[in-house]
Amino acid sequence: MTQAQLAQGQDPLLAVRDVSVVFGGIVALNGVSFDMHQGQILGLIGPNGAGKTTLFNCLSRLYQPSAGDILMEGRSILTRPPHRIAEIGIGRTFQNVALFANLSVLDNVRVGTHSRTNSDIISDSLKLPWVRRGEAALNKHVHDIVSYLDLDDVAHVTVSGLPFGTQKRVELARALAADPKILLLDEPAGGLNHEEVHVLGDLIRRIRDERNVTILLVEHHMGLVMSIADHVVALNFGRKLAEGTPAKVQSDPDVIKAYLGSKDQ
Repeated sequence: MTQAQLAQGQDPLLAVRDVSVVFGGIVALNGVSFDMHQGQILGLIGPNGAGKTTLFNCLSRLYQPSAGDILMEGRSILTRPPHRIAEIGIGRTFQNVALFANLSVLDNVRVGTHSRTNSDIISDSLKLPWVRRGEAALNKHVHDIVSYLDLDDVAHVTVSGLPFGTQKRVELARALAADPKILLLDEPAGGLNHEEVHVLGDLIRRIRDERNVTILLVEHHMGLVMSIADHVVALNFGRKLAEGTPAKVQSDPDVIKAYLGSKDQ
């Protein structure tokens, strides 16, 4: 989806409005605003301490902003506790892989489906027909996600024994299992080699294009961000430094000075 298409009066899927976060007198975010549109890959960049992770944690409701609002489809998400955020279609991965190390790949992905279930303990214990049908549908969904991310060969393997790059895909599969409208990816290229980063970029595009998922990407790997993002927001010292197309942000003098070092980097 091009920026021209996004600009044709489309309401934002996600709107960050003047969000500030203060920790004990330290300003981590200072009046940050931007919009995300349906079908967009938005890259959030900035040096260490810029406020990227703080903003991510506000979006996933781990932090409560000191001021401002975050709207999804026109409604504030700030009244929702973290365990209810998946219900409205927000999923995320973590910079440090947060899997259940002693569970298999399938079971880790199955955990991601919790927001899709609506049964109760009595119905589960009685194994009512509608519960069995629901379980069968969820199991098919989990296997489909595992296959989609080429994890069939390790589906029954305990994740603690898998290479780091594979564990990253498992975490991505778990996030996709909830059928998110917005997927928050926190440093997905961290710890990956050059070839793995290239494969990851293709995968992120496929997820957007084939599964209709809007993606917010926090990433230090500039080559990845600039090659796949439709729109980029740069932060520095908790403030928005620049915003626009990858080419515009990459050539912004303030961004070059604060983060990129030079246009050739």
